[in-house]
Amino acid sequence: MREFLRGRDSRSGRAAARTWSPPWWGAGPEARPAARLPWRSSLAVALIQLLGTQFAAHTQPERAGLGLLGRALLLAGPALLVLRHRHSRLAVLGTAAVTALYLGAGYPYGPVFLSVVVACVAAVAAGRRVAAWSALGALWAAHLLIAHWLCRWLPPPGDGPAPWGQEAVVAAWAVAVVAGSELVRVRREQWARERAERAAVERRRADEERLRIARELHDVLAHSISVINVQAGVGLALLDQDPEQARTALTTIKAASKEALGEVRQVLDTLRTPGDAPRSPAPGLDRLDELTEQARGVGLAVSVEVDGVRTALPPGADLAAFRIVQEALTNVVRHSGSRTARVLLRYGPAELELRIDDDGPAATDGMASGVSGGGNGLVGMRERAAALGGTVAAGPRPDGGFRVRARLPLTAATVSPTPQRETSTGEPTMEAP
Repeated sequence: MREFLRGRDSRSGRAAARTWSPPWWGAGPEARPAARLPWRSSLAVALIQLLGTQFAAHTQPERAGLGLLGRALLLAGPALLVLRHRHSRLAVLGTAAVTALYLGAGYPYGPVFLSVVVACVAAVAAGRRVAAWSALGALWAAHLLIAHWLCRWLPPPGDGPAPWGQEAVVAAWAVAVVAGSELVRVRREQWARERAERAAVERRRADEERLRIARELHDVLAHSISVINVQAGVGLALLDQDPEQARTALTTIKAASKEALGEVRQVLDTLRTPGDAPRSPAPGLDRLDELTEQARGVGLAVSVEVDGVRTALPPGADLAAFRIVQEALTNVVRHSGSRTARVLLRYGPAELELRIDDDGPAATDGMASGVSGGGNGLVGMRERAAALGGTVAAGPRPDGGFRVRARLPLTAATVSPTPQRETSTGEPTMEAP
């Protein structure tokens, strides 16, 4: 009964399979709360720029001294970084403009470019690549103008043109910033795809689990309730005329309801159990005698024949075969006027064929239209068979009556040493090899 939930992943297993991503890079705009601002990282950039530039100023006495305006420009860039997640274009263009003003004022070189680097990475990661490249290009152009032509009119006094050799270093840093930003963007897009794929897999697993639960509950309840329904009718009809027969019908109702309640409780207990699903054995064809006995209790005589070499079925195929036979017999009880049914189990080299025949009128058989009661019987059979790579076909026979035929592939099956054929009474008889 609990076999159908063994594919269910525990929450711990799903959590362990998630791909780790650095929290300081973020998981993209969709993963950040709308009201959250990156003020901690912006404050760290402000401290690095302010303290680092003050330290670097001691080795650059020829540059203009840091005054109130210089410190304000050093803090303006980090202040704009607070908006880099919501307004990345404004942040990258603003930090580039503030840095250009700082360089034009002749203040000491230092980690003033850190704000531009952080804003550029954020802009490229957010898809604002043109804005990021434009900001870097404009800042480099401003640096060229200030260092080689405007230096005569800008502070500090007496500053001459810078050597052209240093521009190669500046260009290399700009290319490195762009390449690093693109790397961050590609990695974040990869993480986004992985998150979407994981979400799709989890949704698919949830849908498959929901369908398994629906199939199992349908198979458990439909058969038992059909038995209860038939026996309740018998009991009501014979309550006054034949009290002893009515008592037998009530006894059958009690047994069927107890069995259904126990199996439903097993399903619910399995769903409530955290971690791995329980390992209780699922019903299989070894319980076919119980199934036919229940059918006989409601007036349906069932003959069973086994043809071919017996094989030990894999648990999934064994459960599917049992449920298909159970559902087919349930449909005979509910929708067919036939009082007899024949079940054939034919073991082939690579597949098991199930054939369930009854002699009821095809027009009255609920499965002729592909439904069973609430419309899930034949659908559930086909889903079980398809999950194993098999097929189910159902329809009226040319000579009258109705037939359900299922083919289930056998994998990793162990062949028993002696072939058997069962008679219509379910008694196994030995065959010559």
